[in-house]
Amino acid sequence: MYKVYLVGFMGSGKSAVGRRLSYLLKMPYYDMDKEIVNKQKRTIPEIFEQEGEAHFRQLETDFLQNFRKESCIISTGGGVAMNEENVRIMRNTGLVLYLDATFNDIWMRIKNDKNRPIVQSSTKEELEQLYNKRKRAYKKATHITILTENRPLRQVTEYAGYQVNRLKGE
Repeated sequence: MYKVYLVGFMGSGKSAVGRRLSYLLKMPYYDMDKEIVNKQKRTIPEIFEQEGEAHFRQLETDFLQNFRKESCIISTGGGVAMNEENVRIMRNTGLVLYLDATFNDIWMRIKNDKNRPIVQSSTKEELEQLYNKRKRAYKKATHITILTENRPLRQVTEYAGYQVNRLKGE
């Protein structure tokens, strides 16, 4: 069993790269947030509102502990790498790729997204502080960092695929 985990800040391209990587490597792809939403039968904003962020973070850990025992690609939620248990699980069960996007690129993608509770309740400055704080955790969690600035999605995906194939044999 070999999982490929995509980590990075919200809006860094985890879902877009994950879907394309799935096609490229012929491996199933799962979006952690979507899987949690389907299982909980509620949106992420509803989970945050009804039970708080701590509960949602526990759902993420439960997902990592119990998700299918198969080789697959998983795009994680933006906060997953903040939890050391999550990092331990990911590093022990697969390859962790960090999509390192600039805050400016991320801001352009997420600023109007109603499905991101943290974006709706934070200023641009607060989000940038969160980005800087999480960046350290992503770097600590990852096996390989992929810089996305000024790179088309195809190039980022192909590089990720190259790294997965290169390291699969180890």
